[in-house]
Amino acid sequence: MTTIDAKHFRRVLGHFPTGVAVISGLDPDGQPAGMAIGSFTSVSLDPPLVAFLPDKSSTSWPKIAPSGKFCVNILASEQESICRAFAVKGGDKFAQFDWNPSPITGSPRLDDVVAWIDCEVDQVVDAGDHYIVIGKVLELDVLNPTLPLLFFQGGYGRFTALSLAAWEGDLQLQLASADAARPEMEALAEEMDVECVASAVVNDEMVLIANAGTPGSQQLPTRVGQRIPFLPPLGTAFVAWATDPAKEAWLAKAKPQEREALEATLIEVRKAGYSVGRGASWHREVGSVLARSKGALTPETTEEITRLISSLPADYESPAAPAEPGEVRSVSVPVTAPDGTSVLVLTLMVMSKRALAAAVEDHAARLTRAATAVANAISE
Repeated sequence: MTTIDAKHFRRVLGHFPTGVAVISGLDPDGQPAGMAIGSFTSVSLDPPLVAFLPDKSSTSWPKIAPSGKFCVNILASEQESICRAFAVKGGDKFAQFDWNPSPITGSPRLDDVVAWIDCEVDQVVDAGDHYIVIGKVLELDVLNPTLPLLFFQGGYGRFTALSLAAWEGDLQLQLASADAARPEMEALAEEMDVECVASAVVNDEMVLIANAGTPGSQQLPTRVGQRIPFLPPLGTAFVAWATDPAKEAWLAKAKPQEREALEATLIEVRKAGYSVGRGASWHREVGSVLARSKGALTPETTEEITRLISSLPADYESPAAPAEPGEVRSVSVPVTAPDGTSVLVLTLMVMSKRALAAAVEDHAARLTRAATAVANAISE
């Protein structure tokens, strides 16, 4: 057989990212034991089977194996410290982390993990310097629907969604624009008793990169870093000033029967110079979804928010569409770059009673003055 150098083998396989999990169980004395692994995988749907591959030199697996039971704890992207603690041999790995017994096997279930899977050992297969442990799934659930921790080329991180070429960017210009906008945003927030936020489009997401004033919703401690899919009918304050390829990329994601109405909305937004957002209940529902995932845009969160966005009418952000008193929840104005495209969008989140008393046109006029000042600052 051809001899494969172990370091080369590890380097090549390191180009394949893996999820990170903690396998936990109880030793013969009933004490918790656990180990970090990057080899967890699903095996079968019927019957439900999963597997992981402990090293034969592991000191933790021999403690868990006699019980014939274990729990898989899928770590979240912010739980690297847990991974590192459980990757070390010896010591009380559970002393510094909160956990509760899993419902079926009683194996330790770590708090705030993405998901947990309670199992009994189905079979153990000898495989070189590792074992393949196949577990029969007894119970499982999602505990914290946020982004998982990944291991890739010797380091830890999280994944990012695929890009939409027409809107690719690295946020450098947007962040510089947000810095220039901050004095204007703070003045608006104080003057009008509103929250003012700045957002940018990067790839296929709208990203909130700065805010001023107190958030009207207490579901999330801050909106900064919040992302939602860049899908019709949202984002018209970006698209109405976009290049034709970028505009077409946005329209292509709409339902065919809504395209004509969306194009009319873009014309109305461009003519008025601003867009609006309506519906308190819709905003609360989106906020609730983001709060459950702590603001992270996971595949599950993306699916929920995409469904909510698709429920909106094509003229949702049209300034020409009629609105009931108190129905308007946001007013957005673009900050344009020297080439005329929208590099940033400033939005007033209209939540307070004082702010609701003002007309949409008043909000838009004040916001437009601020956006113009920012555009002049970044063009100098």
